[in-house]
Amino acid sequence: MAIDILQTLDVIEEMENFISRKRPPEYLRNQLDIGYKIEDQSIIIFEIRPQWNKPEIILEHPFAKTTFVKAKNNWKVFWMRADLRWHSYSPKPTVSNLQEFTKLVEEDKHHCFLG
Repeated sequence: MAIDILQTLDVIEEMENFISRKRPPEYLRNQLDIGYKIEDQSIIIFEIRPQWNKPEIILEHPFAKTTFVKAKNNWKVFWMRADLRWHSYSPKPTVSNLQEFTKLVEEDKHHCFLG
């Protein structure tokens, strides 16, 4: 089940604020940038960068994900490991709101999201 329309507006507002805080300076964005996408009930944050040997190919590398669980009214938190699979973020596997999720990713105390 997808995130409902009213919640989507809140999600977009929070994620746009997060992205504006974390984006690199304008002059670097063609080399490295970050973005997000909403897929059903999940939000995925990813790096955007050119492929090293073919710079005309732009790649997206996901590194953080949260999924809304309507039955429990919370968000599950995941990070992308080297095996390219999503794993539960064990220090804090769930958060009660999206602001907590963006704070976790921004602080990255355990260096899971951005290394």
